[in-house]
Amino acid sequence: MKTPQSVCVYCGSSSRVSDVYKQAAHTLGAGLAERGIQLVYGGGRVGLMGIVADAALAGGGQVVGIIPEHIQVKEVEHTGLTELHVVDSMHTRKRMMMDRSDAFVVLPGGLGTLDEAFEILTWKQLALHDKPVVVVDVDGYWQPFEALIDHMIAAGFCQPGHKRLYTTVASIDAVFPALAAQPEPVIAPETKWL
Repeated sequence: MKTPQSVCVYCGSSSRVSDVYKQAAHTLGAGLAERGIQLVYGGGRVGLMGIVADAALAGGGQVVGIIPEHIQVKEVEHTGLTELHVVDSMHTRKRMMMDRSDAFVVLPGGLGTLDEAFEILTWKQLALHDKPVVVVDVDGYWQPFEALIDHMIAAGFCQPGHKRLYTTVASIDAVFPALAAQPEPVIAPETKWL
């Protein structure tokens, strides 16, 4: 795959986190802008979300935020973006983020980030898209996620091939080569039930 034109970044909205995660978000946002890759994200100004957006904007990048009304009314939306779309629901937000993106990067985050990561992987498993998904294991953050996937495979609820639905990298420097790599073929949806 050639370098994507737009990348959706899933990440946490908490600011009460280690500086190592904040630095990773900043480095990713700056790297996207430097490469002329548009950032698509959840539209917030707080936590890693705000940091990645601010870094991309500071580097002259294009940033598209998509935020549901029920979050926007709490005044946590980023008001300095290239585009800000206020939508009616989380479902609409996630669909629009998928449609606007050529690839996905998962930084550390909480329940919302985990929800988005699992949903985009499920959609890929079901052949609803075939876009690269890169999980950035900053400071070992996603090791429990990897262990959970291994556990699901061992228990028979996932197939070993499901680990090819995404690529895990240990640093932001490894994100861009991983994004440029050809995506693995999707496991045929019909084999899910066999």
